[in-house]
Amino acid sequence: MSLPTLLSQHIVRRPQRIALLQHIAEQGSITRAAKSAGLSYKAAWDAIDELNNLAQKPLVERSVGGKGGGGAKLSSEGERVLRLYQKLQTLQAQVLEAAEDASDLDLLGRLMLRTSARNQLHGKVVAIEAQGRNDLIRLELAEGLALDAQITHDSTLRLDLEPGTEVVALIKAGWLELLAIEDTATPGHNDLTGIIEEILDAEDGPSEVRIGLPNGQTLCALAEPLHLKTLGLATHKPVRVQFAPSNVLLGTPL
Repeated sequence: MSLPTLLSQHIVRRPQRIALLQHIAEQGSITRAAKSAGLSYKAAWDAIDELNNLAQKPLVERSVGGKGGGGAKLSSEGERVLRLYQKLQTLQAQVLEAAEDASDLDLLGRLMLRTSARNQLHGKVVAIEAQGRNDLIRLELAEGLALDAQITHDSTLRLDLEPGTEVVALIKAGWLELLAIEDTATPGHNDLTGIIEEILDAEDGPSEVRIGLPNGQTLCALAEPLHLKTLGLATHKPVRVQFAPSNVLLGTPL
């Protein structure tokens, strides 16, 4: 299956993060790879999560707590993307030489999507259900995992959505609600189950919770430490994540 267009755009716009793949291949450690790439440990994890979520298959296979802060290696798909990146480096040099004016590159930069949403999940539209002025868009993520997005019918038309269209689902971390595994989700909400991979506490404010989904994608949620304690949620524990379809934004390649 071909690489999603948005991942290709990410390669062009975010070369430092894509180059992290090369460092992981060489170092075999997230900590050492982050240092070589000039990234913080947290930024390296963020980059890996984003790349894995946008790709059809995880690009990086990792193990928490390995030598040097966590072992990591490229999957076969990651090795393929790295080869693509190396080819694009050559093409990028040719494009820079061909640009007639610096403003040409600025224009291209403005046209490419960047978002503050922490969760960016690549998926494919499998069904569209009309609900008055809105449409319920059923998405299939990697490995058959599904979620729903509710958008206006006008947005469905503007994005040219139809079964088979590839999209990126954008969900802000603050829109995710964590539940204990035995809790009942709100009817009509998306309800995903995963494993808490890491909890990053903040000095003042909610903790950042990284949740690994069964398909290899990762969600990032925000939760107050007291809430986590009350639910008995901790690293390596299973957790349920719910969020309303109306809190899922959709983006398509230009």
